[in-house]
Amino acid sequence: MSNDRSIVQKIIVVSGPSGAGRSTAINVLEDLGFEAIDNAPLSLIPRLTDGKLNSPLAIGVDVRNRDFSTTGVKDVLNQLRARSDIDCQLLFLEANEDTLVRRYSETRRRHPLSPNAPAIQGIRREAAILAPLREQAEFLLDTSDLSPHDLKARLTDWFSDGGAALFGITLQSFSYKRGLPKTSDMTFDCRFLKNPHWDKALRASTGLDAAVGAYVETDPLASPFKAQVTDMLLMLLPAFRTEGKSHISIGFGCTGGQHRSVYITEQVALALAEKGWQVSKRHRELERGT
Repeated sequence: MSNDRSIVQKIIVVSGPSGAGRSTAINVLEDLGFEAIDNAPLSLIPRLTDGKLNSPLAIGVDVRNRDFSTTGVKDVLNQLRARSDIDCQLLFLEANEDTLVRRYSETRRRHPLSPNAPAIQGIRREAAILAPLREQAEFLLDTSDLSPHDLKARLTDWFSDGGAALFGITLQSFSYKRGLPKTSDMTFDCRFLKNPHWDKALRASTGLDAAVGAYVETDPLASPFKAQVTDMLLMLLPAFRTEGKSHISIGFGCTGGQHRSVYITEQVALALAEKGWQVSKRHRELERGT
């Protein structure tokens, strides 16, 4: 039986420190139609591509692999990337130290590199080991501020449609009182707009309500702000995509994250979608119930 090598095989290698969400990512990719293989010995990975594969492939690699080394992973990546019949990319998940320590504490798991010592020791050792591999990643995702649902949504934006990476855009509203979203590539401050909070009839409403939108639109700067932000994004997004980015996150903030930022997020998302861009929305404070 002959192999049809005219078809390019999509392979996503998933790596990153323990606790950053690698296993969750593997499961999400499997749900998206990838054949998922986790913790296969590095020496066997090139053999996984022998013969005809009927679906894109997701391969999980971390320090628990039997013959793991960063040099070995880089060699495998270079070997696969050199083949004209394979499109191999590295997805690297990471999280900050505080988040990783908290996750280990919540699950009561031992870190694989410090089974008899505090997790922080293994976390720092693993970060040093993986640093050279991180630099190889086409897709780099900090999961510190992401729930499993958020992680699934982000990966779906990136790798849906049979595993062909798309250019995804996430617009997020937030409250400055609770800090900037850690995953935003750029943010816009909406606090100069008229604040519906000071209208008692609107205080309990949100930017998803028509009355709040109508109130914000009474500010003479609202329409030109929306238009100019949208025009700037329509200019920048093609350049980001050409440069090789697969996802961009844009934040809109106001004081409470309930009115102005929510409304502006909805309006800009609608304007971008009307121009054919793939847009997902998140309202951080509304999701928290505030």
